[in-house]
Amino acid sequence: MQDQETVLRLARLLYDRKAQDIVVLDVSHLTVLCDHMVIASGRTDTQVSSLADAVDEMLAKEGLVLRRSEGRREGRWVILDYGHVIVHIFHRDERAFYGLDRLWNDGTNAVALPFDQTVAD
Repeated sequence: MQDQETVLRLARLLYDRKAQDIVVLDVSHLTVLCDHMVIASGRTDTQVSSLADAVDEMLAKEGLVLRRSEGRREGRWVILDYGHVIVHIFHRDERAFYGLDRLWNDGTNAVALPFDQTVAD
């Protein structure tokens, strides 16, 4: 499935740029909004914005058109909507407050990531 390959490359990009707690969820059976959600955290407002820019650059090169984005200016919670994939990049505090991971994870839909996030920085 091409979407899954794309979200795994996207997760790797976020990991390589020091995003934290990266989660990829297959939500195709839960909503018509998208097929996958990618959720990640940044340590600072600047990192959150930088991660969003990197995601946008990568997906633009792959031909995915950004349909809508919110929150770039504030850098606390950036949402990037590419149709089949929605990317949420949070500042740690906002991520804990909103709990999207719990909202969209049904216990069976987390996509296994090809890297180990348990390694300390």
